[in-house]
Amino acid sequence: MKKSEAIETPKNEINIHTAEVNLFELVKRLARELRPGQPLPPSTTMDSRLDKDLGIDSLGRVELLARIERHFDVSLPERVFTSAETPRDLLRAILSATAHRKAAHPLKVGVPSLEEAEVAPESAQTLIEVLNWHVLHHPDRPHIRFYNDIDDGEVLTYRELQDGALAVARGLQNLGLTPGQSVTLMLPTCKEYFLSFYGVLFAGGIPVPIYPPMRMTQLEDHLHRQMAILNNSQTVILITVQEAKHLGQLLRSQVESLHSVTTTKELASIPGHYQEPIIRGEDIAFLQYTSGSTGTPKGVILTHNNLLANIRADGKAIEATPADVFISWLPLYHDMGLIGAWLGTLYFAAQLVIMSPLSFLTRPQRWLWAIHRYRGTLSAAPNFA
Repeated sequence: MKKSEAIETPKNEINIHTAEVNLFELVKRLARELRPGQPLPPSTTMDSRLDKDLGIDSLGRVELLARIERHFDVSLPERVFTSAETPRDLLRAILSATAHRKAAHPLKVGVPSLEEAEVAPESAQTLIEVLNWHVLHHPDRPHIRFYNDIDDGEVLTYRELQDGALAVARGLQNLGLTPGQSVTLMLPTCKEYFLSFYGVLFAGGIPVPIYPPMRMTQLEDHLHRQMAILNNSQTVILITVQEAKHLGQLLRSQVESLHSVTTTKELASIPGHYQEPIIRGEDIAFLQYTSGSTGTPKGVILTHNNLLANIRADGKAIEATPADVFISWLPLYHDMGLIGAWLGTLYFAAQLVIMSPLSFLTRPQRWLWAIHRYRGTLSAAPNFA
């Protein structure tokens, strides 16, 4: 790169050489702070790995990106958090970033008022009955709103959740899933996750949510760490992102029960007939596993009766109503994110405004702005938030 090279933006000019020097100092300074007393390797360069060579983990990346945005007066896209592997990757992102223009968060977003609704009846014994009841009584009521900074975000209604889930269920059954078999979901916070979770239920299977990889470049290592869950749950199908499909052969060779690795979109496109299974309150609704960060992941069996009793008790304690708006960035493999935030709002016909954990980590103020914009009445988070 020539020192005279520069990139123009609508509001400023960034000299490439100066940017590289300043960025490298920012990265090295943070790496030293994260590992006090440990000198950086003498071979540290702009092509050193942020995690393996410099010890900058996920939370360190959050701090690094915040410092970069302040120093260079730019706004980096969220994908940089997961895609950047080296300081040089960050430099490219800086040079291609738009001039720093913080989005002026509106004081109030015109959220359409919701019609009156009722919570699911006490007579409902399964999660399937809960969703079907809402579809029967208010099919087009907004159920989930996917938060973004620019507009009101995509909305998923009860009818759309049911229709999408039934398409997935048909695909699962025609892929060979039989009632009582486990299906693992390794998906980020997105519409496909909700369609897949209920799709497994409609097919008579048992969902097993696990957390997705933070970065696609770590996909293979991440899946190796999840082998214990896949084997213990005797998973027969893995629903995941498109990028993970090429690892299907590797997974099948190490997980004896696994016969298919697929995506939500592929499942919904499989032709065939859907056979409604018999599902009772005492049947398993899903399996929840610990992260395995301190030992072998341990699974917990949760029946439909267990879940509905818990949801009703929680709702009574916080006086939940259909008028509530729950703002959540909690992961959907976590009990509070999955049961408290999603399944709880589903039962009580409240609206869920959801963002991914990554959206919160990269810009924590999004959480508070979402509460403000959508007049949130309920939210939950760990103490560090």
